[in-house]
Amino acid sequence: MLDALKDSKRYIVGPLYDWLLFLLPPLWALGVGLWVSDSDSANSPIVFWGQNETVAALTIGVIIHAHLFIVFFRSHGNKTVFETYPRRFVLAPLLLFAGMMANDLILVSVSVVATFWDVYHSGAQTFGFARIYDAKSGNDPKVGRRLDFWLNQLLYAGPIVAGAVMLDHFEDLLEFEDVGITFFSTVPIWMEGNQGILAWVLVVGGSLFLAFYVFMQWRFVKQGHRVSPQKIFLLVATGFCSIYAWGFNSWGEAFLIMNLFHAVQYFGLVWGMERKSMMQLFRLENAVAGKAICWFLFLGLAVGYGYFAQAIDGSIKGLLAVSLVVSIMHFWYDGFIWSVRRRQIG
Repeated sequence: MLDALKDSKRYIVGPLYDWLLFLLPPLWALGVGLWVSDSDSANSPIVFWGQNETVAALTIGVIIHAHLFIVFFRSHGNKTVFETYPRRFVLAPLLLFAGMMANDLILVSVSVVATFWDVYHSGAQTFGFARIYDAKSGNDPKVGRRLDFWLNQLLYAGPIVAGAVMLDHFEDLLEFEDVGITFFSTVPIWMEGNQGILAWVLVVGGSLFLAFYVFMQWRFVKQGHRVSPQKIFLLVATGFCSIYAWGFNSWGEAFLIMNLFHAVQYFGLVWGMERKSMMQLFRLENAVAGKAICWFLFLGLAVGYGYFAQAIDGSIKGLLAVSLVVSIMHFWYDGFIWSVRRRQIG
């Protein structure tokens, strides 16, 4: 086990990089949430472009939008990936934007879909990391793949449905009332009224699944599967963070905690995997301090977009549509790119 932790070949980028940006973020994000909850940054409102915000909410909003934006460095900025399906990467965002501008129902639908797709996508990101660590331990990428997928969805979505922030997610369905559709308005009410039953179903069913998952991992080991301590740590840390934050929201900072570690992991992933293609994109391959310049451009563009998206007035339809296009393309492109590189992640 200790040898596996020291073996650099079992890491995605490298031991220090992985621990700082992939493995430990769920735990230190909890610490950030605790620290922020009692600070003025979370309790003293400020005026930001005519909106009442707290520094904490503004900061995490910028980070969330910034991390959504950098998927384009993986799709459009990576020549190899882009040339694989150029029409998909060019036409999809244009058609989506046009649809939202032409029809308010499409705009509202995309907004609601983005909320729930985000939940699925977040679990899928941890799944992707887990599969990479498994593959880097020398395991058959097909073994345990489906179990890992459902475990990560359970660890992320389960505490949302059964926990303290369930209504914050399902209330987004009330947006349909703005376009005259009241059918979905009953869903948040039904979810709230039946959350106790759903919680018990998830606790019992989730416990049975976890027991089955552990049993199957034991069987895999008996068949020669190599245990990845990095994967185990990631799953335990993410599960603990998700249950504590989404399930209880003790400090009132669940959204900050969960989105912070997810975004940091994604920034780490994009820089770790795409920095060479970004240097080519910015024509910095042979520049003095090219990597440092690329890093500042990477962060600067991301944060600049994040600031813009956070400052958007929701009443300006075109700007809201741009923000939603970036969100949906992040979820779709990122999942698509993971599947394109399926040989790597299993």
